[in-house]
Amino acid sequence: MTKAPARVLPVLVLAQLIGTSTWFAVNAVMPDLQSAFGWPARDIGTLTSAVQLGFILGALVFALLSIADRFSARRVFLLCSIAQALCTLAAVYCAESFVLLCLWRGLTGFFLAGIYPVGMKIAAQWFPQGLGAALGFLVGALVLGSASPHALRAMSAGWPWESVFYGVALAALFAGLLLHTLIPEPPIRASRIVGLQFRALWTAMSNAKVRASMFGYFGHMWEMYSLWVLAPMILLTRLSDTVLSWTAFVVLGAGVLGCVIGGQWARRIGGARVAGIQLSISGLCCLISPWMLESALPLFLLWMLVWGTTVSGDSPQFSALTANNSPPEWVGSILTLSNCIGFGISIVSIQLFVMLSETIALSRLLPWLALGPLLGLLALRPLLRLEQQSAA
Repeated sequence: MTKAPARVLPVLVLAQLIGTSTWFAVNAVMPDLQSAFGWPARDIGTLTSAVQLGFILGALVFALLSIADRFSARRVFLLCSIAQALCTLAAVYCAESFVLLCLWRGLTGFFLAGIYPVGMKIAAQWFPQGLGAALGFLVGALVLGSASPHALRAMSAGWPWESVFYGVALAALFAGLLLHTLIPEPPIRASRIVGLQFRALWTAMSNAKVRASMFGYFGHMWEMYSLWVLAPMILLTRLSDTVLSWTAFVVLGAGVLGCVIGGQWARRIGGARVAGIQLSISGLCCLISPWMLESALPLFLLWMLVWGTTVSGDSPQFSALTANNSPPEWVGSILTLSNCIGFGISIVSIQLFVMLSETIALSRLLPWLALGPLLGLLALRPLLRLEQQSAA
């Protein structure tokens, strides 16, 4: 078996990081858009959901047509990087029309399905024996990449909001060129092309282990993306301007620590335990939010940092648990369908919480995010019991 060159994983992680920077670009500049066009706060939920919906459709189309199997995954990554960069630039020139902006953001999400999952595909081809560790780094890169527009907004303080869009479009283009130029074709290619199999979902539902990890992931998705959308609103209760943008970047980007450290920790105590611990902590952060919102600033910031670290830190564990417990012939289809359902849940959650935030105080609203971690923990119980028995 050909050994992966030392540069493959660092380049892949960097390309994933900057290639996903378009995901939350609108969220970083939403106050500017509201000021410029008079949009209500709930529109941030609609714009974020447009990206999520586009990603779902893209993931289904890419899987149904087996795009990453039929063609070079490197080339798919490059073309989707170029396409999402162009969509981001188009969004700048159509921003005055909310409908057109939603359309271009949805198309951006569609082509992000050729970045995040395809990056995972390349990792699986180069690191078939060490995918778990690689997965932690790649999901961490997605988290940091999604948070990066807030840092870009902070660095471009005083510049027009369009500068953030130009910056992430350039980053997306560079990501594709970087990966395509520096990573060679992987040694493992699909010997048999198998498209998306919807009946794999029924197979997953009849497998207790897969069902446990999938429903745990669904609970995680109820909370995570809603927090990512609401985080600037929460920070706005204490901070403003550049300080708010930098803090939002640090809080949301802290999830990379949860992903990477959690991945290493899972080798010792098991992925279900790591996911369960992080779900418990993030759920607790939801429940104590009424007190933390009124606490001293250092404690408030510590709470947000812990929440940002744990809310996304369990994501790689759910993917690894689902992949490891699925029948080999169904892994790709089960992961695709699980992701689509999870992102669908995130759309419902984002729309609901952003809409309610207009009429309900955050201190009363945020505890309801804990429903996701609670249901996730209940779903994980079979896997937690198995890991405890193995440890004994």
